[in-house]
Formats: sequence, C-alpha cells, structure tokens
Amino acid sequence: MPDSRIGVVGTGIMGRPMALNLAKAGFDVTAYNRTAARAEALAKEGITVAKSVAEVGESCTVVITMVPDTDDVLEVVEGEGGLASSMKDGSVLIDMSTIAPGPTGELAARLVSKGIAMLDAPVSGGSWGAQQGTLSIMVGGEQATFERCLPVFDAIGKTIMLMGPSGMGQTTKLVNQILVVGVASTVAEALVFAAANGADLLKTIEVVGGGAAGSWQLSNLGPRMIQRDFAPGFMVRLQQKDLRLILETAQDKHVPLAVTSIARQYFTALEAAGLGEEGTQAIIKAVEQLAGIEARQPE
Repeated sequence: MPDSRIGVVGTGIMGRPMALNLAKAGFDVTAYNRTAARAEALAKEGITVAKSVAEVGESCTVVITMVPDTDDVLEVVEGEGGLASSMKDGSVLIDMSTIAPGPTGELAARLVSKGIAMLDAPVSGGSWGAQQGTLSIMVGGEQATFERCLPVFDAIGKTIMLMGPSGMGQTTKLVNQILVVGVASTVAEALVFAAANGADLLKTIEVVGGGAAGSWQLSNLGPRMIQRDFAPGFMVRLQQKDLRLILETAQDKHVPLAVTSIARQYFTALEAAGLGEEGTQAIIKAVEQLAGIEARQPE
C-alpha cells in the first residue's frame, strides 16, 4: 500500500468513525484532536494518537482534515506548527470538512508551491454513514491525486466522484446541503400536518415514502422525528454553518435561494432555544412550536 500512513486531524462525530474505518482497512492511522480526550480513546483501537498537528504532518504521506469551518482548516494547515510546514514534499492533504469553495481553491494553490497536493473532499451521509463506511464523497482536485487517494476514499465511502478542479468538491457539497435543508423542512412540515389531522405517522411515512415523495430525509429522519430521537447524525449548529456558506456564495453569484433562506429560519429558532447540539431532525420542533402540536408516534 503506497500511502500506508494516513493522518486524521479532527476526531469528532465524523472524524472518529472515519479513522476507525481506515484502521480496519489496514492503514497505519495517526490521529490528532484539539480536545485530546476525544482522540485518546482511539489508542485502544490501534490508532496512534499524536500530541500535535505537526506530528501528524511529519509522519504521514496523506493527511485528512475534518474540522468545523473555514478558519479551522486554515489554522490547522497554515497556523503555527500546522500541516503546511510539517508535511513532506509529495504528500497529499485531503480536506473533508465543509468550508467555503473560494478559500479552498486559494489554499490548494498555496500548498502546491510547497510541494503538497490538495483535494477538497466533503462528505454526505452523517455520522451513520461515517460509521458504516458508506459516505458519499464529492472531490475537487487533480485527476492523478484523486486516483492516488482512491484506496483511502474506498475505506470510508461508497459513492466517490471527482467533480472537477479544487473547490468543486465544496461547491457540490453546498448543492447537497441546499437539497438537504429544503427536504428536511418539508418533511417536518408534512409530519406536523399529518399529526394535526390525526394520521398514523409511521404508516404515513411508509406509504408516501414508497411513491414520488420518497427521500433519504423522509425515510431516515422522519421516523426519528416522530419517535423523538434527536441524537445528532449532523448537528443543528453545523447545519447553520453550512447554510451561512451557501447563502454567502449565492449572494456572490446573485442566485436567489428563497426556500433555503426560509428553511434557515427553522434552524435559527432551534439555536435560539439552545438546541444547537441536537441532530438536524430537531427541525420538527420548530414547526411544532409554530403549529402548537407535537408530531409524536404513540408508543
């Protein structure tokens, strides 16, 4: 295996299961997390836990970053003791965070001058997809670098596609998130409507999910909504970050996103209620608050 030593910087809700799947696939994984306790548990799984970002960069030929936002990526890559100054010539940085497309392309250009190739490879599928190794991975960068890193992607994802040059992975992820929030909001509205009219909610999800209204959001998050399971596959506060990136990018390109803008208000209400750490299926709580009715499946 040419790139047998893989680094993972950021071992939170997504990075941790990705690191575990890489180790299971036979890679020698070195992990680092700013909150050390989150990474230390990985040592029991045969993963080397680094004490610094620089230690990861120095010891691995391919490094994955999975951190919350654009500034976080820039800090771990170009901050003091960051990956840009520790990774060797000929190595590859794979940023699997969801960040702004513009700064992604600019960072990739700066890293090339240091002999470091970069792929932006954000993912979709939530923590469940990360645990099962079935993530959808949308990649931006050079064809040769993409092909070199396919064994890494195969260990953590199922649908893997090169979308174009640097930044196009991030652009595609924002497209994904536009669809996600639009559908999630209508799923929540539909289930509250169904509850208000006395429908059996599980049966409703099953029957409409088998027709033209079927979607991943309905089939996977619909049951969680009505069974009051709000454990995060993807957190409300991170969805809000993605929505900010979407609307800023849309503004730059003069693209109207009316549905997305309205959907964002539901997530804003959830954050105002202190629910930013809950899963995005908690959007139904915002709709319920407005309607004055709870969409709960009887036990």
